[in-house]
Amino acid sequence: MQINPYGSDKASLAVGLVNADPGIDPPGMNELLLSYNTTKPVVDAEETAELLAWAAKLRVVFETTDLDERIAVLNRLLGEAAIRPTIARHEGEMTPHLHYSLDTDSTVKRVKARTATGLAHVICASGGGRLGCCAREDCTVVFIDTSRNGRRRFCSTQCANRIYVADHRARSRGGRGG
Repeated sequence: MQINPYGSDKASLAVGLVNADPGIDPPGMNELLLSYNTTKPVVDAEETAELLAWAAKLRVVFETTDLDERIAVLNRLLGEAAIRPTIARHEGEMTPHLHYSLDTDSTVKRVKARTATGLAHVICASGGGRLGCCAREDCTVVFIDTSRNGRRRFCSTQCANRIYVADHRARSRGGRGG
């Protein structure tokens, strides 16, 4: 699946935030945000806690499988993010593009706007079926399914292999009479 390149980094930030260690400290959060191209990511302990609470709300978008419910949850988050679209052009860039928060907004407000709109782009581009949670029972990782057929069930090959090997072993034991 081809994701709008302008929305993909924002949706990827949502995935990174949801998958972040719940005990992450402010320097770790700043590093995480920087790794997803967040401009001037500077958060303190209170803002880190606010972003982790936001990540818990974003997780619901991934965990919900009903499209209408997923859209309702995301619409509430878009409203909570208080998105204010503007058209921007940066120095040296000729092509105008949309920003969903002001450059002067706090890091937390910008991250909320970016992640909510990024997931909205994915839902609108894919019909809503490309957001997922790993199917391995003890794994909590979320992902965006960019596979061609849209049938991804696991966050990684490692998680998939663990399930497939366990299933194979269970079938093998069952075939030998125990």
